[in-house]
Amino acid sequence: MEYRFLGRTGVKVSPLCLGTMNFGPRTSEADSIEIIHHAFDAGINFIDTANFYGQPLNDGKGMGTTEKIVGKALMGKRGRVVLATKFFTPTDWDDPNARGGSRRHLIQACEDSLRRLQTDYIDLYQMHRPDPNVPIDETLRALDDLVRAGKVRYIGTSSFAGWQIVESLWESDRLRLNRFVSEQPRYSLIDRRIENEVVPVAQKFGIAILPYSPLGGGILTGKYQRNESFPEGTRAVDEAWGTWATSFLSEKVHNLVDVLREMADERGCTVSQLALVWVMQKPGVTSPIIGPRTLAHLEDNLGALEISLNEEDCKRLDEATLSGRALFNPYR
Repeated sequence: MEYRFLGRTGVKVSPLCLGTMNFGPRTSEADSIEIIHHAFDAGINFIDTANFYGQPLNDGKGMGTTEKIVGKALMGKRGRVVLATKFFTPTDWDDPNARGGSRRHLIQACEDSLRRLQTDYIDLYQMHRPDPNVPIDETLRALDDLVRAGKVRYIGTSSFAGWQIVESLWESDRLRLNRFVSEQPRYSLIDRRIENEVVPVAQKFGIAILPYSPLGGGILTGKYQRNESFPEGTRAVDEAWGTWATSFLSEKVHNLVDVLREMADERGCTVSQLALVWVMQKPGVTSPIIGPRTLAHLEDNLGALEISLNEEDCKRLDEATLSGRALFNPYR
């Protein structure tokens, strides 16, 4: 496997990162651990989680379940794995201070994640969302303290705008603090908005891009057909996720999936593998985050490592999408 540098750091990570959001709520602990171990055996050395994963949508119960599962899976394997987790989302729905980017919250959140993950350090500690209520220098000072204490190796962001990344780099330089080395944005063939500012900023300043939802929440697997009922067990029929998932299914998106199906048939691969390799090959991208729910999903995702897109392939997909825009309305 051809490993890639994590931004300007000397750390090498696999070209796919194993996301764990399904582990706990939708995938049992035993199956989750099997998927994690299979990914490691296949050469994946990068795993991403978050402190609030494991809870049902809009429900404080189950907080941290996924980190506990990841911790169990890493026993005896920790040294070879680049482990990433995130903070920001409320960890106690009744406590107004148990959330956000304040020093008070993030230091406690880090301690709690370390305990659940059964590890002494986190390789990449990421701010899950920007916090408009906390000055970025407060967050950076606290994160810098965690790095200096050896509890965190590197720090990163998620869903930051280009200007917010630049602001953070400026503050790190001004205050001589450890800087963010990565950004985790939404990016796929149906949502290319980061190409406008985030990608150029990341390339200019050596920030690793770790795209989440590279398959558009399952839309780009080809499992949703025009004028047909949604398959059982998919997000579109899930009570919590259904409205969100179906909001992506515009006519333009269906047209794109048609193109992907044609290309997949020509190449003898799957629709999802084409959509995934498109993200993997985009300039500035380090490691897309896959989110398999089953071992079969993981096997399919790993198949993307065996194919590549040529210039003509990319042109066909560009013609079917909107560069720098989304094929759905992200604000409705």
